[in-house]
Amino acid sequence: QVQLVESGGGLVQAGGSLRLSCAASGRTFSGYAVGWFRQAPGKEREFAAAITWSGSPTYYADSVKGRFTISRDNAKNTAYLQMNSLKSEDTAVYYCVVGRTIPTLHLGSWGQGTQVTVSS
Repeated sequence: QVQLVESGGGLVQAGGSLRLSCAASGRTFSGYAVGWFRQAPGKEREFAAAITWSGSPTYYADSVKGRFTISRDNAKNTAYLQMNSLKSEDTAVYYCVVGRTIPTLHLGSWGQGTQVTVSS
């Protein structure tokens, strides 16, 4: 079982940037897909971005495409989500997840989440 710890969340003004990190321990995640989901207050959890085990291709929700970039460093067992041009609607708890494939990410191992708050 892999354990995931997200970090890098916080309070930022609209238009600003944050970089989230997802550190894995317990087992290597180099052969697994990694994704970021988010859940805003009163809303269901939604997909934000995902990356295959090799680092390519990557996938993004339309709402974040062009602003967010997902990446991974398998040597460091860490994945990242670079978030630029943040908007108030990006405010949410962001979760990292590791799974066998991108379509089955929701069945994988989840982190505890990190809060991102964007002030307008």
